Amino acid sequence: MRAVTRRLDWVDIAKGICIILVVLMHSTHGVDKALGTTSMIEPFIEWARPFRLPDFFLISGLFLAARIDRPWRTFFDGKILHFAYFYVLWTHILLAMKAPGIVGESGVSGFLQLYASTLVRPFGPIWFLYLLAVYCAVTKLLRPLPAPAVLLGATLLHIAAPQTGAFLIDEFANRFVFFYAGYALSSYILAYADRLRALSMPLVMALLIVWAALNGMAVTSGLATAPVLDLAASAVGIAAVIAFSVLLAEIDSGKTLAYLGRNTIAIYVAFTIFMSTVRVGLLKFAPALSGEVVALAATIAGIIGPLVVAYLVKGTALAFLFERPAWTRLAAQPPASTGRPARPNRSPRLVAVRVRKRRPPRITFSRSRVAAVRTMFAPASRSGRANIPRGARIA
Repeated sequence: MRAVTRRLDWVDIAKGICIILVVLMHSTHGVDKALGTTSMIEPFIEWARPFRLPDFFLISGLFLAARIDRPWRTFFDGKILHFAYFYVLWTHILLAMKAPGIVGESGVSGFLQLYASTLVRPFGPIWFLYLLAVYCAVTKLLRPLPAPAVLLGATLLHIAAPQTGAFLIDEFANRFVFFYAGYALSSYILAYADRLRALSMPLVMALLIVWAALNGMAVTSGLATAPVLDLAASAVGIAAVIAFSVLLAEIDSGKTLAYLGRNTIAIYVAFTIFMSTVRVGLLKFAPALSGEVVALAATIAGIIGPLVVAYLVKGTALAFLFERPAWTRLAAQPPASTGRPARPNRSPRLVAVRVRKRRPPRITFSRSRVAAVRTMFAPASRSGRANIPRGARIA
């Protein structure tokens, strides 16, 4: 049981690392765009590019094998509808918040056109949830096919890198290989994480330092983004993040990252609200601050803000913002009809059965016979003769 807990800990820690990198990327890009400069954080963001989102998608598919064989109704409710709910809900929330600006620039018709396009082109950074729902559905449909063949096909799609302009086609081809690898190679990935615990911490740290240097060189030289080589850079980067997460799972420092990993949905759907608010506020009221300070402050706000709100609304009428309410879940499917009349419900408890014992046959005697028997077995009289009833024959 302890091994299972630690395995889940490193998975949550890896998700926590990825969500921090995602928020930091959006925050830095927003500050750079507003100031028209390039932040000193930008090289670090590029350094994390080979593994930031690939690791996120791989971990998302890691435990899909435990649900892939469930009936379509159960699978649809637990995976596809789960991501679709948060995508649809927060698409409306984010569009409503930006509606005044969009209407001011493009008019009502432009806003309505943007609203209709969210069915095929996700709005804002929550496109990740859109793709997760699609990936789960496609993986379920491809379940009858051999996993190695599907993985090979996904790899070839990634290498082909189509640029059709259609979001779903291009992004599906680009990232499906990582999601499906998490599903198809889950047993190998978990075994790799278990073996890392047998290694000494100094050795693992030394290997991570070497990887960090080589990854930086690959990014700077452009090899990390070259066809085919980008897959290798992503695979090695994912392995490094898993190794680092396993190390942190053994110490108390990993608990904070694990908490973030368990609440990635809340952070992912709402971080732009808090991040943008802090960024705009600091740039307007504290112009003396450097872009790096503003980006880091906006990143912290984008992570802590959603967690605070999710905690405050838990158990209230607003809990639906971060938790699927019961009415969005599919009801249990009724059993198929057999064409026979339904039987009344019976209690599953055992019922005591009363067994009647068979009584022996009842023998009755007349009064005269009873009197005769008593006389025969009565003590002898004083004369020594037995008391024999009158009229009785003695053989």
